[in-house]
Amino acid sequence: MCRLGGSETIPTWATSGGFFCVVRGIDELSIVVSEELVPKDVLCELGWIALKLEGPFPFSMTGVLASFLQPLGDARISIFAISTFDTDYVLIKREQLERAQDALAAAGHLEIS
Repeated sequence: MCRLGGSETIPTWATSGGFFCVVRGIDELSIVVSEELVPKDVLCELGWIALKLEGPFPFSMTGVLASFLQPLGDARISIFAISTFDTDYVLIKREQLERAQDALAAAGHLEIS
């Protein structure tokens, strides 16, 4: 996860690789991309991995993301969520993966990898 200034242009490395997300707000440009693509001089938070919730989920279906996030919150695991039209992704710190898998399995979520 990287942060650039809100008026900066989207760098080419930000849209490289198989998974990326670019969001511009008034004050910032946030980029989620594989950390090996990020230049060393860019402000970023390293060590996050993405868990994919297999979709698609109809927009009328409620509580899907909440049912996934609640066990992580109860286990005190920090998250960063990204949603696309069909899929939700939950990013967690790599060192918390085993705890997250345990919490999600106990809540009935299968095939956590």
